[in-house]
Amino acid sequence: MKPGRDLLRAMIEDCGIRLEPGQYDKLWEYHRLLRAANAELNLTRIHNFENMVLKHYVDSLLVLRFTELPSPLIDMGSGPGLPGIPLKIARPDVEMILAEPRGARAEFLSEACRRLGLDGVEVYAGKIGPKVHRAAAGVITRAVATIPETLDRVVNCIRPGGRMLFMKGPDCDLEIKEAARDQAETFKLEADHAYKIPGTTHDRRLVIYERLEGQKTMYDASGVPIPAYTGTIREVASASNPTFKLCKDLLGGRGIRKNGQALIAGARPIAEVLEKSPGSAEGWLTDSKGNPPPRQDLPWIRFADPLFRELDMAGTHTPLLLVKLPEMPEWSDDLPWPAGCTLFVPFQDPENVGAVLRSAAAFGATRAVLLREAAHPFHPKSARAAGPALFQIPLLTGPSIQDLTTSRIPLVALSMEGPELGEAPFPETFGLLPGVEGPGLPARFREGERRRIPIQIGTESLNAATATAIALYSWSQERRKP
Repeated sequence: MKPGRDLLRAMIEDCGIRLEPGQYDKLWEYHRLLRAANAELNLTRIHNFENMVLKHYVDSLLVLRFTELPSPLIDMGSGPGLPGIPLKIARPDVEMILAEPRGARAEFLSEACRRLGLDGVEVYAGKIGPKVHRAAAGVITRAVATIPETLDRVVNCIRPGGRMLFMKGPDCDLEIKEAARDQAETFKLEADHAYKIPGTTHDRRLVIYERLEGQKTMYDASGVPIPAYTGTIREVASASNPTFKLCKDLLGGRGIRKNGQALIAGARPIAEVLEKSPGSAEGWLTDSKGNPPPRQDLPWIRFADPLFRELDMAGTHTPLLLVKLPEMPEWSDDLPWPAGCTLFVPFQDPENVGAVLRSAAAFGATRAVLLREAAHPFHPKSARAAGPALFQIPLLTGPSIQDLTTSRIPLVALSMEGPELGEAPFPETFGLLPGVEGPGLPARFREGERRRIPIQIGTESLNAATATAIALYSWSQERRKP
């Protein structure tokens, strides 16, 4: 019989394995995809048809003789999709995660699953290691690493009660003995099945371990323990993934306004937000090797490294925090004014916006109104400069500085002219208005109520955010006086 679907079926059934007709169709299509891509990607060194059927597909499917597959199941070091794709074809209800760190092979796996119409399959383009946290029910591998080494790598990927399935050669007794000595707290040997691949001289063993309740402590590069994470994990490996598209949209003000979400960067700003506004956090973003979230209820979104670098605009090389925006109602002079200082922000530089909001929160401003000229306060650069102040001070949106008017409450402009800070007290309730960077204040504000910050002769001006911080500090000190 010539190599083809019928011979593939006959050989598999001669080995005591029975599949549905449609499953043979998919397995034959997978074989054709593997052969077509092999010349370019070097997916397998076995080229003879009969050897491919026996040593790849039958070897993968023989696992089903001895055990039911846990779900979700990670195929660790999947390579061309072995044993994961044949097992998924045979057991379509099992959720399968094909983990393959080599980019070209991961792309092949994604395309093969698409062409085969396999549902419930995820391709993880990364290496499984102790920093990778998943809540899978099991892991299977045909990789060449030793049993103790592999158990160390998967310890945070398998939930207690889950199983680790090793497809090994016959000579692994020493590895089993070492695992019994070194991994007794986290894994116990459940089964050890010896068998032969029919039609060959190859002896095989299926060695199965159960994940125990005990937790082996893992450490990051600085020696800090990495907490076990059992929450929701999403892997993002493609630039066409909707989650990546959303996050990339959040790198600009327009996308932030449209989606009502933003990204916070920097270890310290993130820690402050999580401490002072924990309810705003919606996701923890890392690259493939990033540490897990500090909270179990915080979804973990792991991006392929090139994708994460696109999102990490500031180059912090630390996780990003996805947050929902607080409500930002529209300001109106007709609505009641709260006592104290209402800060009007016209700055176009996002770092200036973030810095002035941090100062406003620190010195007790009642609220901040973002004028139309202003950069979005949750722009990544602004958010990094502002930190938790974004959630500590009420934020409103306002008109253009050209259209800003107040009829009932005084508006105090920061100007190069007028009374010096400290010479005239601030009103009990007022609005504070700095100028736009560069153009400064519109002409009509240069003749109303103003405050001036004295600077050295010959100095052109202060940075707008710095000048505003000084004015806010002066006002806060004035409030403290009897």
